[in-house]
Amino acid sequence: MQADALEPLHRTVIRPEWLDYNGHLNEAYYLLVFSHATDALLDLIGMDDAWRRANGMTVYTLETHIRYLHEVGAGVEVQVDSRVLGLDAKRLHLFHRMKRSDGAATLATAEMLLVNIDMSGPHSTPWAAPVRVCLDRLRELHAHQALPDGAGRSISLDRPKKSHTGS
Repeated sequence: MQADALEPLHRTVIRPEWLDYNGHLNEAYYLLVFSHATDALLDLIGMDDAWRRANGMTVYTLETHIRYLHEVGAGVEVQVDSRVLGLDAKRLHLFHRMKRSDGAATLATAEMLLVNIDMSGPHSTPWAAPVRVCLDRLRELHAHQALPDGAGRSISLDRPKKSHTGS
């Protein structure tokens, strides 16, 4: 594994059949692009398809938060860079950022929580030692930097404060 290989982790061109009725990338296909970036990360840390099959291990996604920041049309080449925000014995906190390949503007972000799975159960299980070493290396790569813009956000509407009236 090359620790500096996270940017970009995945590139693709937006296909016309991925567009919605507004002529923009459909929300489901944002997730597809981010999912392919996660697959590329798994390959990078040594958990490629052959390893997963040989070891009876895989990764499940527990949670995903996508922010749609700019419209994307057909024919646009996008790239996804990724960052390991944290991990523990069984889980991985990952942040993906999608940009145009020819520009710096962030089009969308995906924050994900993944869990390592032993398929014999299936049940969660600690990362295999070589995988954990790679993940630790990737986490350390950006550990000195502030969290990326949008990381840790939750979905909410501002709620008006309740007024208390005496009766």
